[in-house]
Amino acid sequence: MKILCYALFACAFNLLLGFVGLLSFGHAAFLGTAGYVCGMMVRDVGVTPEVGILAGTAAAGLLGWLFGSLAIKRTGIYFAMITLALAQMVFFLAIQIKETGGEDGLQGVPRGHLFGLIDLSDNIAMYYLVFAIFCFGFFVIYRTIHSPFGQILKAIRENEPRAISLGYDVAKFKLIAFIISAALAGMAGATKTLVFQLASLSDVHWHASGEVVLMTLLGGLGTILGPIVGAATIVALQTQLADSVGSWVTVIMGVIFVICVLSFRRGIVGELQALIKRSGVN
Repeated sequence: MKILCYALFACAFNLLLGFVGLLSFGHAAFLGTAGYVCGMMVRDVGVTPEVGILAGTAAAGLLGWLFGSLAIKRTGIYFAMITLALAQMVFFLAIQIKETGGEDGLQGVPRGHLFGLIDLSDNIAMYYLVFAIFCFGFFVIYRTIHSPFGQILKAIRENEPRAISLGYDVAKFKLIAFIISAALAGMAGATKTLVFQLASLSDVHWHASGEVVLMTLLGGLGTILGPIVGAATIVALQTQLADSVGSWVTVIMGVIFVICVLSFRRGIVGELQALIKRSGVN
């Protein structure tokens, strides 16, 4: 379930970086905000889990609209720094606001009953819900990429001045893509809160934004399946190495990132696709 949540998070991030060319260092803000909103709605208001997930997704989309409206006016490193600064403001608010639990996080979030019928305390039922949410999010991303809208996004990534000269409102398309990416990242965060029954500061910390960059690059930037492979690899390594090497897992992740950048810049899926293509040509 953790792999599926992070895979959806990475796919949402890849939509923005891989297909629009916008590097956001603040995507953890959407993951964490949706988690907090979902947790408070389910625990404190008493809504059903599907309503909590929808509320978290909507909150992330609204935050994405706000962040995007401010950030898309800049490009390159300036865009990345603006998103990072805005995300740090969200992190600060999460510490200061009493309702979020501060450093203790939002604990004791009940999974509840889906549609008032299916008990999600059963891990099997919870797994199928997470899997269904991931499939829905992946389908949205897939259809977005393989649509006229997606082709315009790719045109903006490849040659923004040319897209402008063709009459496209580039700022509008960037903003829509940013909102979709933020909302889907929020959906992953809201689902993750239900899975672990906890919304913590680690979800809004800049480390989470860095991890999703690593997942996307390791799996294959601009590929459909790359973020899923990257998320599965990173989460599996963290889970397996946490008990044996402790805090050194961060160093190992850094070494993997360096090797990825130096040796196979197209990522695991990108390199496999290139190898298959070369084999077909030969």
